[in-house]
Amino acid sequence: MLKRVSLDITGLPPTLEMREKFIGDNAHDAYEQIVDELLGSAHYGEKMASHWLDVARYADSHGFQNDQLRTMWPWRDWVIYAFNENYSYKKFVTYQLAGDLMPKKNIETILATGFNRNHKINQEAGIIEEEYRIENVTDRTNTFGKAFLGLTLECAKCHDHKYDPISQKEYFNTFAFFDKVIHRSKAMGEVLAEAPLITITDEVVEKELPFVNKKEPEDIEVMVIEEKADIRTTHILNRGVYDDKGEIVRPSTPESVLKFDTLVYDSNRLGLTKWLFDVKNPLTSRVFVNRVWQEIFGEGIVRSSGDFGRQGDLPTHIGLLNWLSADFIENDWDMKRLVKQIVMSSTYKQSSVVDDKKLAIDPDNRYLSHMTRLRFSSETIRDHALATSGLLNEEIGGRSVKVYQPDGIWEAASSGRGILANYVQDHGKDLYKRGLYIFVKRTTLPPVQLTFDATTRDQCEVKRQSTMTPLQALIALNDPTILEAARVLSETLIQEESTIDEKIAEAFKRIMSRTIKPQEKKMLVGYYHDQEDAFANDKQKAKDFIEVGEYPILKGRDEVKVAALMQIIHTIYNLEETIIKG
Repeated sequence: MLKRVSLDITGLPPTLEMREKFIGDNAHDAYEQIVDELLGSAHYGEKMASHWLDVARYADSHGFQNDQLRTMWPWRDWVIYAFNENYSYKKFVTYQLAGDLMPKKNIETILATGFNRNHKINQEAGIIEEEYRIENVTDRTNTFGKAFLGLTLECAKCHDHKYDPISQKEYFNTFAFFDKVIHRSKAMGEVLAEAPLITITDEVVEKELPFVNKKEPEDIEVMVIEEKADIRTTHILNRGVYDDKGEIVRPSTPESVLKFDTLVYDSNRLGLTKWLFDVKNPLTSRVFVNRVWQEIFGEGIVRSSGDFGRQGDLPTHIGLLNWLSADFIENDWDMKRLVKQIVMSSTYKQSSVVDDKKLAIDPDNRYLSHMTRLRFSSETIRDHALATSGLLNEEIGGRSVKVYQPDGIWEAASSGRGILANYVQDHGKDLYKRGLYIFVKRTTLPPVQLTFDATTRDQCEVKRQSTMTPLQALIALNDPTILEAARVLSETLIQEESTIDEKIAEAFKRIMSRTIKPQEKKMLVGYYHDQEDAFANDKQKAKDFIEVGEYPILKGRDEVKVAALMQIIHTIYNLEETIIKG
């Protein structure tokens, strides 16, 4: 239970100290105290941000063939900060959609609008500039629909929506909110950040953005939103074609959701956020609480979390969705409170053991008859290994890092131009930062993350696939990060004055967050002795096995014992129980 809630709230396993406190105190009181402690951890913001980066289609490169570097990571630092400060969902979204239009705007609210600039940008020569400007506005419009309304607005760009009551005109009414944005001139060429942008200096960080983890002496340019009300007129685009302009339209929204009353809302993005958070809007709260539920239970109350339209799934528990939604609004859109509310529930605390009766009646767990068993995300699997081995760099925020990766991947998929033509791995403690911070190049995604179902970041995604494949098992057995974690934990335990039985029991407790069972210990101790004999007969094999990773080796180590114990720890890291929430 402790492992479950710790990984759900922070994405990291509980410490041994938390475990001793949890099992030693009154169960209910200790559990609530642990939940509060986890919600107060800076790692909570990282866990929440991990999903939001999928929604916001965050990446460290522009995309398309040239796929050059961009510097949007200070916006990611803001997202982590906003979650940790427990900004209300209303404030969190308003800053991102319209922080530049707020009456009391400042550099923080403007930085937050980087959400609108996370889309792909084409910097190739010969493009038709207006065509790709329209593509950028289209992306913002589609993202708005999917991220905040759970609607497939994009289906109405070329014609009236085939299933939902959204006309093509209403699509371009919504499009108009994002069409007044200043667009850079193509003459700027390949740059880290295309205007409009803000420049973050050391002085700005010190005085106004202390949450930005800036270490580089160079100033950082971050793309943001700026608009002019009279910059252009918005038209319906016939068949969605960029240069086939039809009827002129004004900013508005689909009436089937909620009429956009221009006497109540301004006809700009700030007015759009007020419409979004109007208590009469039937979707905003429901869509968000459903996604938080999905992040915790694996499936939303509405399983099609990106489609609340007629083609989407009906809620499995409509009363629960309505109540959670209303309660969320009535409590000022408090996100930490919502997470606590769910993890304190009896539904969340259920066992994942399924008996034959439940399996027969509820094979897909639509009735929430038990806790769903879920494979952890690629980020969580990595972070768990780093944390339990003692390797984890717990630094919050900062630039993205390039970790271990097979040679030649970037080079094979690159145009051969620009700073990202070749993969240059980071070293030192940067290798051990959380998966949230791994560098995402759109045309050549991190292979481990991609295999474990991370999103491509080409567009807004509100739900990841969760597969179990042989290739994932192959990676878990051979990934340098997992092997290095096993090696470092082995070296740590070898130094302790304890028996091999005790060392294995300690490794098991650190990784599994529970005490090893007698039959498990017997099996692993026997396996250890088999491996010790094998490595003693081939010391070069032992040496080769433990020569993994860049973390400094233990001086004077007994290579045979380290290799044998490393093999046991590596086995534990590869057990189903390690990578599955159960």
